[in-house]
Amino acid sequence: QVQLGESGGGSVLAGGSLRLSCAASGYTDSINYMGWFRQAPGKEREGVAVIHIQSGNSLSDDSVEGRFTISQDNTKRTVYLQMNSLQPEDTAMYYCAARTKNCAEGCRLFYPYEYDSWGPGTQVTVSS
Repeated sequence: QVQLGESGGGSVLAGGSLRLSCAASGYTDSINYMGWFRQAPGKEREGVAVIHIQSGNSLSDDSVEGRFTISQDNTKRTVYLQMNSLQPEDTAMYYCAARTKNCAEGCRLFYPYEYDSWGPGTQVTVSS
């Protein structure tokens, strides 16, 4: 079993930056992918960025491409989300998630149901 915990959220002005961290514990060797998701009030949870733990290959949603960067540390137990040029529409609860399965054909890494474990979330608020 994998446990996840996010940190680094806060309130910033538009154009500012934040760096979120997600620390994984437990059976971390089982993790194949980790992702960052966000959910604004009244909206569905959406994928923001995903990283393949072994290779370090990553993907970002078009809405954050060029502004947000997902990365991991050398232990591969902490994943980061560097968020630059934040805008009010980025305001949401941000969650990290872990997936233990490989991603075969048809796998949709930006969909929440593809992930096994979730952190409690960290709030990001961007004001204009």
